[in-house]
Amino acid sequence: MTLDPLLAARLAVQLHVAFARVALPVGPIVLFRTRRDQLHKTLGYLWVVAMAGLALSGLWIESTLPILGRFGPIHLLSPYALWGLAHGLWLIRKSDVAGHRAAMQSVWFGAMGLAGLFTLLPERVINRVLFADRPELGLWVVVMGITVLIPGWWWWRRQSGVRLE
Repeated sequence: MTLDPLLAARLAVQLHVAFARVALPVGPIVLFRTRRDQLHKTLGYLWVVAMAGLALSGLWIESTLPILGRFGPIHLLSPYALWGLAHGLWLIRKSDVAGHRAAMQSVWFGAMGLAGLFTLLPERVINRVLFADRPELGLWVVVMGITVLIPGWWWWRRQSGVRLE
């Protein structure tokens, strides 16, 4: 493992990683902790800001698989995350706790789970950081992660009984 690829990366990538370093550990504390108290609210706002920063900074990173200009399929997750965050905040203001929970957890699974896995693909900066000598390992981690993430998310949705609209 080496931080050299990250330190040499463009500012947008470094900001993106900085936001992810906040959102990744704070998310589970806010989203899966059973107590809904002042800590939940304070960390929740921190998480929303970090996730919004993550989604917005991602739009400035060029895709390794460009389809429309410099944008690729992974860029579709940015508007999804921003919409999900706004929708989740709107739901809690309407006192729809179950909908709020589902919306925010869905954003976390999609943005941190799915998009996070894609950062491990070969030729991506995080792949070069973690798998400098064997970049193909990142592809295997992505395949294994998707194999667990998609059924896990489906199971969670069925268990929680919450529908996302």
